[in-house]
Amino acid sequence: MNKQLEKASFMGMLVTLGIVYGDIGTSPLYVMNALISDAGKMKNISPDYVIGSVSLIFWTLMIVTTFKYIIVAMKADNNHEGGIFSLYALVRKKAKWLIYPALIGGAAILADGTLTPAVTVTSAIEGLKNQRIGPILFSNNQYDVLIITSLVLIGLFVIQRFGTGIIGKLFGPIMALWFVFLAIWGVINLLQYPLILKALSPYYAIKILFSPANKVGIFILGSIFLATTGAEALYSDMGHVGKKNIYATWPVVYLSLFLNYLGQGSWMIIHANDTAYRNLSNINPFYEILPGQWRLFGIVIATFAAIIASQALITGSYTLVNEAIGLKFLPRLIVRHPSNIKNQIYISSVNWLLCIVTLGIVWHFGQSQKMEAAYGLAITITMLMTTILLYQFLKDKLSQGIASVISLFFGTIEIIFFIASLVKVIHGGYVTLIIMAAISYIMWIWYFGNKRREHYEHESEYVSLLDYREQLQKLSKDETVPFFTTNLVYMTKIKDNYEIKRSTMYSILDQEPKRAKVYWFVTVNETSNPYESNYTIDMAETKNIVNVQMFLGFRKAQTISVYLHQIVDHLVNQGILEPQVPKYSTQKNRKVGDFKFVIINEQPSDLMLNNQISYLDRHLISGRLYLQRITASPILWYGLEFSNVVEESSPLFIIREKDQYLVQRKIYYNMSNSKKND
Repeated sequence: MNKQLEKASFMGMLVTLGIVYGDIGTSPLYVMNALISDAGKMKNISPDYVIGSVSLIFWTLMIVTTFKYIIVAMKADNNHEGGIFSLYALVRKKAKWLIYPALIGGAAILADGTLTPAVTVTSAIEGLKNQRIGPILFSNNQYDVLIITSLVLIGLFVIQRFGTGIIGKLFGPIMALWFVFLAIWGVINLLQYPLILKALSPYYAIKILFSPANKVGIFILGSIFLATTGAEALYSDMGHVGKKNIYATWPVVYLSLFLNYLGQGSWMIIHANDTAYRNLSNINPFYEILPGQWRLFGIVIATFAAIIASQALITGSYTLVNEAIGLKFLPRLIVRHPSNIKNQIYISSVNWLLCIVTLGIVWHFGQSQKMEAAYGLAITITMLMTTILLYQFLKDKLSQGIASVISLFFGTIEIIFFIASLVKVIHGGYVTLIIMAAISYIMWIWYFGNKRREHYEHESEYVSLLDYREQLQKLSKDETVPFFTTNLVYMTKIKDNYEIKRSTMYSILDQEPKRAKVYWFVTVNETSNPYESNYTIDMAETKNIVNVQMFLGFRKAQTISVYLHQIVDHLVNQGILEPQVPKYSTQKNRKVGDFKFVIINEQPSDLMLNNQISYLDRHLISGRLYLQRITASPILWYGLEFSNVVEESSPLFIIREKDQYLVQRKIYYNMSNSKKND
């Protein structure tokens, strides 16, 4: 891990404010508005209702965000990375069934991540209605809001390629100003009704759940939960900024948020029965507590904060997807590293898929109020799954008894939140559930498709390279076979004891013998050093078989063709390989011959097509092969776009089972139609 993230620093904390707290930091924009909607109208709001609601917010942030995620979950880091997949990687050896909460929770947070940018940016842009900024007067037309929201979101997704470090430095000062702004106006307004400080007592939080002042009962927790939806994203973003920077900044963020909730609550109590407000159900107290020109400033800074809230979910999605690829939950995707910090990544395909889905949600719902009704449902599922995995982690670190108590405590609270959020399904939550189901299906196909494929693969699917050493040497010298290339390269992983996939040897020897001067088997290993570039060579006691293990830093381009040309040059100069002087060339004194890279595409075999595998297994394996074809190809992954590449198809299972019912009827063995019967 980069040393800059191992300790707290002023710049690190500033970047943390810009990356981590966007989601949870913008909750004051919509939580209190949702509570007014629960009450029906402003005139139905009483001091008991407001104090109880604010108390619920305070203790939800304390228990879920502070205790569970900041204090407990962030101890469960995997090489300094956080998030549900990182947690699963720590405990997966404990029990096979843990794969299910990991898949469900990961799919849920990725699904909810598409809704966060939509709801936060739309709610902020809606505050611009009928507002004048200099010569610009914003209209009251919702269609204009959707256009501006879409442009803002597109711009946000465009800048992701520059890296979260640059983005954090840009957004950090804005978020610092945002939290100062929240705290100041919170204090100014709470001083008008100091009794609201009673919300610090948990008594009022429990009391409001059963009070007649609360017309929706336990379902009020669905709105309260909006205050802590960013906790899971905070855990996922830990690898981008380091846990110590989060420890240093969270107390300030927590205080700023709660002070603003107190200020909004004070305003609601004082103005609940005002003629101008008493019959309103859709009113945003955040903007109402700001007088005069401060409201315009609040709208502008809230818009920036909403953009940053989207950023938190986007960076968290990159981390989750990257971890999912490493755990073989998702197909291989091209991962870029825009900075020298390994944990800060960019995945173009994920970025633009999120962009498309988020814009679709914006235009599907049309208004932030409708989006808020669906917001947070999937995150309750993720939090429950995280608690299950945390139990396994805590059981090893503490004891089973203590782990059970902690997990049951958090789990019970989250189950209650989940039940309270179920009402959101009919109000738009079905959208996130559909997205969650689609992501879960892809993960299920990819992970279990690979498991079922491995189950059906016979041991003979792997062979020893050494067993074919003599054949490869003879083939290289056999002039009766057409010359294929000087250097024949296979990007394939060689296992222990020189074990290699049979399909590789099948390609060289069986499909059509490929005569080459040198046979290369290349494995690429990614390292933590950003610019590391070295390799090892095993010639297998030959002059024409080369096992190359390449070790490339995560910022090094995987341009395998360039590296191999250099390796050949090194080996020729060292006398290990014979010179490969081409007969014709534009370069003088060239010692390196031509290259051909063979890419093997696995196809369904007869074993699958002849119903020798169950329908479910055929579906899983075929689905995985399909995903393999439509995601990042080896040609792109290894930087072979401009190289001489031959793509071949190979049956998934080369060894086929014999048909025990096959019977020979007759043999025709000469031209006179003589025959021999069985």
